[in-house]
Amino acid sequence: MEPIDLFSLSNTDNFLKAKKLRELINTHAHNYYVLDAPIIPDSVYDKWFSELQELEAADPELRTKDSPTQRVGARALDTFASVKHNKPMLSIRSETDTSASGAINFDTRIRKELKLISSDEAVEYVTELKFDGLALSLIYKNHVLILASTRGDGEFGEDVTENIRTIGQIPLRLPPSSPLDLEVRGEVYIRRNDFETFNSRQREKINLGSKTDKTFVNPRNAAAGAVRQLDSKVAAKRPLKFFAYSLLLSDGFDTLFDTQKQALDALSDWGFPVSKFSSIVHGKSGLVQFHEKIGKLRDSLPYDIDGVVYKVNSLKLQERLGFISREPRWAVAHKYPAQEKITQVLGIDIQVGRTGKLTPVAKLSPVFVGGVTVTNATLHNEDEVLRKDVRVGDYVIVRRAGDVIPEVVSLVLPESIINKRSDPFQMPKLCPVCGSQTIKEEGEANHRCTGALFCSAQKKQSILHFAQRRAVEVEGLGEKLVDQLIDNYVINNLPDLYRLGLTALLQLDRMAEKSAKNILFSLEKSKNTTLPRFLFGLGIRHVGETTAKELVSHFQKLDAIMDASEESLLAVNDVGPIVAKSIRTFFDQAYNREVVAQLRACGLKWVESSSSPNVTQPLDGQIFVITGTLDTLSREDAKQLIESYGGRVSGSVSSKTNYVLAGASAGSKLVKAQALRLVILNEDELRALINERM
Repeated sequence: MEPIDLFSLSNTDNFLKAKKLRELINTHAHNYYVLDAPIIPDSVYDKWFSELQELEAADPELRTKDSPTQRVGARALDTFASVKHNKPMLSIRSETDTSASGAINFDTRIRKELKLISSDEAVEYVTELKFDGLALSLIYKNHVLILASTRGDGEFGEDVTENIRTIGQIPLRLPPSSPLDLEVRGEVYIRRNDFETFNSRQREKINLGSKTDKTFVNPRNAAAGAVRQLDSKVAAKRPLKFFAYSLLLSDGFDTLFDTQKQALDALSDWGFPVSKFSSIVHGKSGLVQFHEKIGKLRDSLPYDIDGVVYKVNSLKLQERLGFISREPRWAVAHKYPAQEKITQVLGIDIQVGRTGKLTPVAKLSPVFVGGVTVTNATLHNEDEVLRKDVRVGDYVIVRRAGDVIPEVVSLVLPESIINKRSDPFQMPKLCPVCGSQTIKEEGEANHRCTGALFCSAQKKQSILHFAQRRAVEVEGLGEKLVDQLIDNYVINNLPDLYRLGLTALLQLDRMAEKSAKNILFSLEKSKNTTLPRFLFGLGIRHVGETTAKELVSHFQKLDAIMDASEESLLAVNDVGPIVAKSIRTFFDQAYNREVVAQLRACGLKWVESSSSPNVTQPLDGQIFVITGTLDTLSREDAKQLIESYGGRVSGSVSSKTNYVLAGASAGSKLVKAQALRLVILNEDELRALINERM
């Protein structure tokens, strides 16, 4: 469904259609340029604008003084001082034919205007990127920046000098090689990674209860919002960047340069950031090749663009070609396929990830956006769904760029459906995959399934985590093998690993008998483990290796840990309220306890102490640092030996270090230990220390 269908206009009454288009365009231009709060994608705005231009071209009587085709944008905000531009800041025509024909049509028009139709001479163009940012004018007097202003309505802009001074890329003083007085024009923008980081911080503030912070729809609007901040200290915190693309000289543009490319090179020489993609091409073939080249690079660029710009390179030819209405004849913006489109939400499903994270996903009426047909879009988490107020049946703007997962950006609510909306979204209390309880921990945005060892959505991840070297360690059990075992229904859960036989393994792709026997040997070997490794391998949220060791040191037995209350768990070193609640939630799930019981029944075992909790260990309270190559132990083995007797291993030497275990080729850590006069041990001396304290 085309977005324009949401706002159907009469095809028979051109007067009413032009009137309606003017109203729509003016409303959304105000939202976009003045309020920095667009509610439709650029592709819809461009379509309306082109339709109005076509109507007015066919019937000039439809063209009114208040038509948006007669001005560039919207009026400046009253909260900023108004600035009259020395020369109007005009926009350029948008070519919405995203194929090669768009470039060919422009070259044909230029050749016709220059009377080169019958000539073989190719027109020289400068090609640039069409940045998705905010247009800016910079005025320099005596080499010093004295004024920065926005485009505004093209005639008058807004004085945003103090905010622009905060952008490090913009020179405050120009070198002596530049003219004394000049005007530089360019684009303020925010890089994609900076935008994601900034929006993430805004979400954190909102989740913590902030009523004044908000997230932004896209980098362009984040940049525009920053430039229009009344407090320059706030603007300084936004990651604004700048690209220069043209200049004006007080004594005439063409007295210093002959071409647009010369002007760009001069701007670069004077310290302005200029896009490295600006280049010279010849004729329609050069334009087509540039459009295709940038189209392939578009998704990998660190900033947003929605097209490329073609300009006749010769400034004399630019002057000769002149302007038509509000646009220069000598330039055009050649668009790419829209990365934002409007479609309808048919439903909201829940996806359960490999780690148990629940993600709401909008099921969409199919829409072609960003080069592919999109039917699903992420809604991130419950907070985002509620903040955007997305409901089944709503119309939404969907954005996709390259390999980025499509996401719902914002709502589009025609008056006809406002009073007919479905109920607000709610996250399920039970996992849609396994039926386990779902929880949302304090301070977190995401809901999670608590059936970590039982949930089929998580079983691949739980098996890989359990089998890793730092857990029970099953050599040779990698991701590809686990995928085969699960996808071919050879195993269904973690205990099934220990029920595997040679015949079942030999049925897998590329599994030789020797490899299969090695896997079975590793599984058998892994049954003899330690309780900290087993506990860590269960994948309890927030329980890492150190916490697992602290739990075992405190409780000694697995059953004691499984039955411990939150209060008793809080008595363990390295366990706070969040970790205690996570442990209790994990073992409160009958499914998880059943998997633990089955693993023990399969033969997994470890030595459990029969002593009372908190028994003193030989190396209790002692801090060790390991450096160099040991004779018989690996560093990991040495670490486990020390920790098994109550010691703690640190990565750096300090005055708090009790012992340094040093091997061959020990480096700076040994030197520092000697300077601090610490006790330095070899392997034999470490074992003697342990025996002495037993």
